[in-house]
Amino acid sequence: MPDPQPPNSPRSKTDLFVSFTLLALQGFGGVLAVVQRELVEKKRWMTREQFVEEWAVAQIMPGPNVVNLAMMIGGRYFGLAGALAGLAGMLAAPLVVVLVLAVAFGAVSDSAWAQGALRGMGAVSAGLIAATALKLFPALHSNAMRGSVCLLFAGVSFAGVALLRLPLAAVLLGIGGLAWLWAWFVLGRQAGRPQDQA
Repeated sequence: MPDPQPPNSPRSKTDLFVSFTLLALQGFGGVLAVVQRELVEKKRWMTREQFVEEWAVAQIMPGPNVVNLAMMIGGRYFGLAGALAGLAGMLAAPLVVVLVLAVAFGAVSDSAWAQGALRGMGAVSAGLIAATALKLFPALHSNAMRGSVCLLFAGVSFAGVALLRLPLAAVLLGIGGLAWLWAWFVLGRQAGRPQDQA
């Protein structure tokens, strides 16, 4: 069954650039929650299922996840020019902000309040990521691999990286390869099912 199409799309490359610039400027401490809210709930450029699938692809590609996603969305609607507009939107304004903050933070980096602020931002970021994961979890019910199998692969991946301290590349290749093979098998069976009934 094909995924439902998103109800909206970017109006122009300028719309892409401005939208991703504003999105990037909101992403303090963690952008996953902001990206999901902006692209799926507010702008409605993607369905929840499309977001889950494309975010997964963006995560395994080299580079920052949200930059990869911006380029994928821009490329889908406007080709190479759209991908570059998404990339510029994600990087231009944050680059200026980071340079200004780096100069300002260099003068106070040893103070206790600055260290406390950084620790607090880390906790907030973890909370945002966990909340977004819970919000996106229902999208796994329509996944061809079934939610329980997806959770199994997620749990094994977490155990490999967080508990066993395996290299991320090994987990991506090993567990990711197994997940890919399982998805290929399941989708192949589903594609063959109508022919069997004919």
